[in-house]
Amino acid sequence: MYTTLISTAELAAVLDGPRIAVIDCRFSLADKAAGRKAYAAAHIPGAVYANLNEDLSAPVAPDRSGGRHPLPTPETFARTLSAWGIDNETQVIAYDDGPGAMAARCWWMLRWLGHDAVAVLDGGWAAWSGENRPVQSTAPTVTPAHFVPHLRAEMVVDVQNALQYTASGGALLIDARSADRYRGENETIDPVGGHIPGASNHFYGQNLADGRFRNREELAQEFRALIGQRPTSEIVHYCGSGVTACHNLLAMEHAGLGLARLYPGSWSDWSSDPSRPRAQG
Repeated sequence: MYTTLISTAELAAVLDGPRIAVIDCRFSLADKAAGRKAYAAAHIPGAVYANLNEDLSAPVAPDRSGGRHPLPTPETFARTLSAWGIDNETQVIAYDDGPGAMAARCWWMLRWLGHDAVAVLDGGWAAWSGENRPVQSTAPTVTPAHFVPHLRAEMVVDVQNALQYTASGGALLIDARSADRYRGENETIDPVGGHIPGASNHFYGQNLADGRFRNREELAQEFRALIGQRPTSEIVHYCGSGVTACHNLLAMEHAGLGLARLYPGSWSDWSSDPSRPRAQG
């Protein structure tokens, strides 16, 4: 069973096996149609397409509360998985353009629903296609399955929890955005720049080297330097909208540190209410 990462060679070896489902998560915030177009042009054989906005998120609230990519209900996502032919015995592999943030969001959501047999393709589409491995352009014929969610509600932190932790120091919040956005500079996505007071910064891109995840020992050392002796249960990851934060969650799990928690609304939710404290610099 693959539960964190899978290499291109490992995926190629099991791709034609039973109970294997591949999910193409390619998506661009700058061009929301780009991922689906790329999938239609070529994808890993048998892969279904997951759209970040439509499949891995719920509709955005009019007042932006809940953030730019709120989680769908567990029941809604379970129905989506079922439609993709995924049940509770399926080994799921998610991939995207390469960095892994979109795929990590899909990975985390399956773990949230109690499914451990899910992994991210290390290196993603760039590695697979770069090695001239087989691709196809036609969508697969999928036989619907029945996925039963076993929710791990403790994996999610809402804005009230985050506010409490900020006031009490009861948890360590880690911001996955780039250092400049964390400081409140060069903010081009959310209306307001900055970060949650007291949060640390670990840019998700630091988890990679040459497009693949760095080795476990290096990642463990870096995260340990950040979190100290805090138990993983006291670590809460966030970003702009609960997507790249999942990359840090995957990196910690890959490093053997366990699965921390996610604030899905992240900065886009936090900053939607001007009464909440903000920090810059």
